[in-house]
Amino acid sequence: MCIGIPMQVVQPAGPGTGWCERRGERHLIDLRLVDGVGPGAWVLVFQHAAREILDDVRARDISSAIEGLEAALAGSGDFERHFADLVDRRPELPEHLKRELKSA
Repeated sequence: MCIGIPMQVVQPAGPGTGWCERRGERHLIDLRLVDGVGPGAWVLVFQHAAREILDDVRARDISSAIEGLEAALAGSGDFERHFADLVDRRPELPEHLKRELKSA
């Protein structure tokens, strides 16, 4: 499975690149696909390239979901707390799928 990982920009490293951090580990990340990010910004990283700018809440939710997956894979019974944004709510379809249902 391939997933994007939230990372926080720590400092510029050169044209189109920056040092980003997650869990205390720093990685050199290609920032050319996300315009105007600076230190403190959260980005979604896939294959050492930032693909999307994240707000603090979305970065936290994605990080928590990844931690939940890690806990489940480790056999921990306490993984649901990592999915607080999904527990006790009915999932909603994206708008493009809602339109498909209406037209069917």
